[in-house]
Parts: sequence; C-alpha cells; structure tokens
Amino acid sequence: MEYAIVIILVIVLMLIISNIKVVPQAYAYVIERLGGYSGTWGVGLHLKMPIIDRVAKRVLLKEQVADFPPQPVITKDNVTMRIDTVVFYQITDPKLYAYGVENPMMAIENLTATTLRNIIGELELDQTLTSRETINGKMRSLLDVATDPWGIKVNRVELKNIMPPAAIQEAMEKQMKAERERREAILRAEGEKKSAILVAEGNKESAILEAEAEKEAAILRAEAKKEAMVREAEGQAEAILKVQNANAEGLKLLNEANPNAAVLQLKSLEAFAKAADGQATKIIIPSEIQGIAGLAKGVAEAIGK
Repeated sequence: MEYAIVIILVIVLMLIISNIKVVPQAYAYVIERLGGYSGTWGVGLHLKMPIIDRVAKRVLLKEQVADFPPQPVITKDNVTMRIDTVVFYQITDPKLYAYGVENPMMAIENLTATTLRNIIGELELDQTLTSRETINGKMRSLLDVATDPWGIKVNRVELKNIMPPAAIQEAMEKQMKAERERREAILRAEGEKKSAILVAEGNKESAILEAEAEKEAAILRAEAKKEAMVREAEGQAEAILKVQNANAEGLKLLNEANPNAAVLQLKSLEAFAKAADGQATKIIIPSEIQGIAGLAKGVAEAIGK
C-alpha cells in the first residue's frame, strides 16, 4: 500500500513538472483548452492543465525579415523584368496570427507578388528604375492593410534588386555612357571657357596697369620738367634782380659822386662798348659822345707824352 502511494505521488509530481511552462522573452504561447482557444501566455512561468490544455502555437514577437525570390513583372510599356523584394514584419496579435490564415508566410509571399505586379503595371520602365521609394511606400501601405486581420504588421518593404532584360540593360549602359561623355564634354568646354575668361581678364588688368603706370610716369616727368623750368625762371629772375640791384647801386654811387658832364659821357661810351661786346660790326655813336671820345683820345695822348 505504501509503495502504491509513493508511485502515485511520483506520477502526480511528474505531471505537475511536465505541465509547468516558462515563456521566454519576445515570445507568446497560444493555449487551447479542449480544442478551443483558451488564452495567450506572455513572458513568465505558467501551469497548464494536463491533457485538457495544450500549447497550440509558439509565436515570435520580434521583427522578422522575409526575403522572397525574384518575381517576374511587366511594366506599362510591356518590359518584362524580375524584382527581388524584402519584407520586414512583426507579429502583433498571436491569436490572429495562429487562427487568421493558414501558412502566413506563404500568404505574405503571394500577397507581395500580386501587389508588386499591380504597382509595376502602372509604371513605365524608367519610372520603375527611378521610383523605388514610391514603390516601397505603396507596397508597405497595401501589405500592412491586407495583413492586419492576420495579426501581422508590415514595417518596411524594400526592392532588393531590379533585373531588366539583358538587351534593355545593355541599352541603358550605352545611354549612361553617352550621358557621361556628354557631361564630360560640357565640363571640358566650361573649363576652357573659364580659362579663356581668366586669361582675357588678366590681359585686361595688365593693360590697365601698364596704362596707369605710363600715365603716372608722364605726370612725374611733367612735374619734374615744370619744377626745372620754375627753378630756371627763378634763377633768371634772381640774376636779373641782382643785375638791376648792381645797376641801381652803381647809379646811386655815381649820383653820390656828383659827376660832371664829361664823366657821364664816358660812362655812356662804356655802355655802348658793352652793348657791342665784340659782336656788332657797326656801332652808331651819337655826336655828343663822339666829341667826348675825341676828348678822351687827346687826354690819353697828352698823358703818353
């Protein structure tokens, strides 16, 4: 009897231990009781009823990434290409995720492919290649609305790769090469233009500086010539003034000496001699001075005897 009680206690203990569940961080457990939804366990320690309760689904609540294979799409201008998409999603309602749709990942993949075809079908090739942000935003919005009944929130959708046909890709490469060559030619022409403008401006400034230098040199030469002429005129004026002062002084002394008429006539004769200065060939002497000259000659002869 005692052995039976011990066995029963061990069985009960094992049942209790086996029905103790610990839910880790970022997980949620969907619990069913007798085949129906009973509740959702969060993080922590939980005890389920043996045989009656069961863990129907373990749900990861962290953000997850779904990388789908490239999908063939056709643009508005009938160009077939393949686009590789990446979907970032997060489960927000474990109950809806467990009971909303069968195989949620397959559902998201098919929904992503059909949504992508609808959006690309409204765009031409060039718009598709240059409107990634617009396509990403539209797809995220549409997928988020469609997956909301499944307890899934689509946070972000990215076009991982766009693969146009080989012929289209080759034509695009040629176009890009031509565009780069055109830009290079434009940049080279603008560089040459700027260089020519700088050279012309340099020549202009050089000519202006040379003209200004020549102008300043001419002004300096004119000022030097003017100063020389002024100094020469001042010298002549000073010489004339000295001569006039000397003459005035002589006349003053002569006047103070009270000369007689004969002396005055001799002075007049000296003045005529100085006026001639050996340059004139003929000198006309007034008759008054001629008489004095004869007198002077007679006086000289008398003194010689």
